[in-house]
Amino acid sequence: MAKVNRLSEGDHKLVSDAVAEAERGTDGEMVTIVTDLSDKYHDAGLHWAIGIMFLALALFAVFPQKIIAVLSWAANGWEHEFSLGEVLPILFVLLAAKFLAVRYILAWMPLRLALTPRATKARRVHARAIQYFKVGAESRTVKKTGVLIYLSMGEHMAEIVADEAVHRAVPSESWGEAMAALIDEVRAGRPGEGMAAAVRRVGAILAAHFPKDSGDPNEIPDRLIEL
Repeated sequence: MAKVNRLSEGDHKLVSDAVAEAERGTDGEMVTIVTDLSDKYHDAGLHWAIGIMFLALALFAVFPQKIIAVLSWAANGWEHEFSLGEVLPILFVLLAAKFLAVRYILAWMPLRLALTPRATKARRVHARAIQYFKVGAESRTVKKTGVLIYLSMGEHMAEIVADEAVHRAVPSESWGEAMAALIDEVRAGRPGEGMAAAVRRVGAILAAHFPKDSGDPNEIPDRLIEL
């Protein structure tokens, strides 16, 4: 995927205009949010560090004599038979060093993201989308027709979350084309166009189920929110 750090002013205008245009045909209201990351995944780094530490401990348990032989070699080949009391402190120091080294290496976010399971990232993106939906769209319209289109750039994932009335009327699989259009454009390095494409498709679905009432006000600002 092409790397895109931030959306341009042109992207913001493109998405905001797409929202305004789409809402002309529906009582539905759309909120669009783009963020760099949905989570810092500190726990993923911690889990890897603990896993590496226990792997080293398991190797010692399986091959104790070989580990002791390595320690003897490290002692410049001196004829010295390490006792358990001597080996254990050395082992604990080595385990601590491994733990800290892995934690330090995984402070680099691209590597931490790469080593985080996709299912974990999907859960975090979904949870953050729900959180933003509750703040920015849920029950903020009289007819409960708010929809959040959420893009998390770092994870390369998106979510569409709908308010109560929309959720009842529109099956979840109906958002598939909107999601596909969004992800295809993001992969090509055009997140603004992707969000606009998703807005147009979501707008068409909302228009089919919630056509525009002439007295319906614009209850949520049309602007793209970038966090």
